[in-house]
Amino acid sequence: MEQFLAVAAAHFLALLIPGVDFFLIARTAMTNGWRGATGACLGIATANGIFIAAAFSGVSLITHPLLLDVIQLAGGGFLIFIGIAFLRSRARIDLEHAPSAQRTTWLRNSGLGIASGLLNPKNALFYVSLAAAVGTAAPWTLTLYGVWMFSIVLVWDVFVAVVLGSRRALSRMDRVVPWLTRIAGVFLTLFGAGMILSLAIRRLG
Repeated sequence: MEQFLAVAAAHFLALLIPGVDFFLIARTAMTNGWRGATGACLGIATANGIFIAAAFSGVSLITHPLLLDVIQLAGGGFLIFIGIAFLRSRARIDLEHAPSAQRTTWLRNSGLGIASGLLNPKNALFYVSLAAAVGTAAPWTLTLYGVWMFSIVLVWDVFVAVVLGSRRALSRMDRVVPWLTRIAGVFLTLFGAGMILSLAIRRLG
């Protein structure tokens, strides 16, 4: 349970920070309404699901202890890197320079969501890093983690589409983003450091 809470918290905090997917959903919600934006939400969640399945199945299939240690070390280092980047970031919501989204069909929005998620290399690296932290868990546990993450991505993205369908809501969100970024930065840095520390303890022990 402690492992699940740590992984779930790291995933959700990283999800809170606005990125390309966030702006795609916000723009689509403002031009197509939140119902039309659910297509983009499902597409983004599907792309995340593909990365989750690939990362978790890939790590679970590796049985050589040295390879698992290397993956855990690299994963922990990446999370620390992302955490520090968040702490140094001056994150703002600037719709004027965000990716534009013209009024489109629900199916096209879904395709745009899949493309947005799959073409973001940070998604793949992030899920590999999380998978490294739980690589020794039982297959059913990894499946539970994967289903949970996919569901949270979808639910959160739909929530964003419903709530942030106006510039007024986005301007209010802009005041909160810097604090969310700092909190996520601290947590991800500590989570990554914990992965490396547990590896060092296991090796020295």
